[in-house]
Amino acid sequence: MNLSARRQKLRTVFAGDKCIHPGSVYDPISARVAEDLGFEAGMFAGSVASLTVLGAPDLIVLTLSEFADQAHRICRAGELPLIVDADHGYGNALNVRRTVEELETSGVACLTIEDTLLPKRFGEAGTEFLSIAEAVGKMKGAVDARQDAEMIVLGRTGAVGPNGVDDGIRRAAAYLDAGVDGIMFVGVRTRAELESIARVIEAPIMLGGSGPELKDPAYLSSCGVRVSLQGHQPFMAAVQAMHDCLKALREGTPPAQLQGVASTELMEQLSRDASYREWKDEYLG
Repeated sequence: MNLSARRQKLRTVFAGDKCIHPGSVYDPISARVAEDLGFEAGMFAGSVASLTVLGAPDLIVLTLSEFADQAHRICRAGELPLIVDADHGYGNALNVRRTVEELETSGVACLTIEDTLLPKRFGEAGTEFLSIAEAVGKMKGAVDARQDAEMIVLGRTGAVGPNGVDDGIRRAAAYLDAGVDGIMFVGVRTRAELESIARVIEAPIMLGGSGPELKDPAYLSSCGVRVSLQGHQPFMAAVQAMHDCLKALREGTPPAQLQGVASTELMEQLSRDASYREWKDEYLG
């Protein structure tokens, strides 16, 4: 895997003046689909990882090794730069160092470390955030742990919604001072909120879970947003298609009459069948 090249490619996006929507991916085939369709980057979310690997909801029951292993499978399948949601770094600042080491080795181009207190404490229904001082320690650990300077480390905060824009800005500024390459804001809902952030934060911005006012790429670009997530519908669409196919088969539909099945040509393209045929001829005689 040519990891530095794909990381440099993604750095060009963050250093540019346009906002992109990465393709939400979860396994090697979905990553190849996104790459073949021309997406500039892929996004592997913690919630999707938990569903893919464990069939479990996003409750921080997935382990670092399970997440890193799946990220590696995705990265080795092609050249798509991969952004990953590394949650809270799977523990304290020392665990964050380990998280960065494992994910860098797996091949990711960019990772986010958030300031949410995870997993939730007993009896706590709402969202709790780390103190800025503790979160800064995590950001420093993440930056110091990477060996390839091309890999992008983003600080992530969801504080704007629960705590207000001022706290979100205060946290972002502290994380930038700690050395992260940019900030991911989760839960920014309005243009007023984003514009308040953009007036102060000069580093590249990534958005997740944003409101309906924040869907125009040109407007987002003007506010310093370089990556904006659209959600993880591809995984949900795949689940629905699998459900419908199995249901039809269970109810007696002949396989030849199934709808929405990938063609042989598409499966050969995504499995890189032509390359394997060449290798078979060359190596197996």
